[in-house]
Amino acid sequence: MKPTDPNAPLLDAGNVTIRFGGLTAVDNFNLQIGLHELVGLIGPNGAGKTTVFNLLTGVYQPTEGSIRIAGTPTHGLKAHEITALGIARTFQNIRLFKDLTVLANVKIGGHIHYKYSVTSAVLQTNRFSEAELAAEEDALKLLEIFGLRNRARVYAKNLPYGDQRRLEIARALAARPRLLLLDEPAAGLNDRETLDLMETIHGIRDRFDIAILLIEHNMELVMGICERILVLNFGKVIAQGTPAEVRANPTVIEAYLGEPQAVEA
Repeated sequence: MKPTDPNAPLLDAGNVTIRFGGLTAVDNFNLQIGLHELVGLIGPNGAGKTTVFNLLTGVYQPTEGSIRIAGTPTHGLKAHEITALGIARTFQNIRLFKDLTVLANVKIGGHIHYKYSVTSAVLQTNRFSEAELAAEEDALKLLEIFGLRNRARVYAKNLPYGDQRRLEIARALAARPRLLLLDEPAAGLNDRETLDLMETIHGIRDRFDIAILLIEHNMELVMGICERILVLNFGKVIAQGTPAEVRANPTVIEAYLGEPQAVEA
């Protein structure tokens, strides 16, 4: 599946709302993301941030509103069809295939790009062998970028936590997205690992020429790398702007701290 309009924003979410019974989890959410942008989505716990990611990637269908990826409406599409349009994600809680190797995890992330039939796989045809070789070469290149190539044959469950975070990003990039969604990538990382992650995210954006939408509670990371930030509270966007504008916004300060204090960067 290919985008219908190469000149459209990578992401265009218009008046997106989702209700679960009587609960409105996301209310009238609007966001456009263009090429090469690095955008942050922040808010207190339970604000609806991960629900937004689930809407954008087809886990949930909106009750109201529309989502378009490069001009193509995603309503009714399955998650893998939305991935094929050029969007990939990581998860707040790491979701690796723990009992598979590092290499196998990345190859699975890129499976939509290597075409062969079930018959070809069973019979081990030339087409199957060529696709598998290409998938392995591409996966190893990604692992090299993330400093994990020498651990390609290690089971994912045996990696240190920080390496598991990097592996999940590498697996998402194997899908060759134009828009990468990162859900709290700094969760569980120490200060040194968080600083390294900031450099990694910038490097990913520039090296792969993609846009990134980032959910994160670590304000130092968000304020340090995002060019534009949206603040979500109780499912509604209460503020948006540059890091400096968001940091100084009294509504944001109240949502986070309950009183007019400075939001630390």
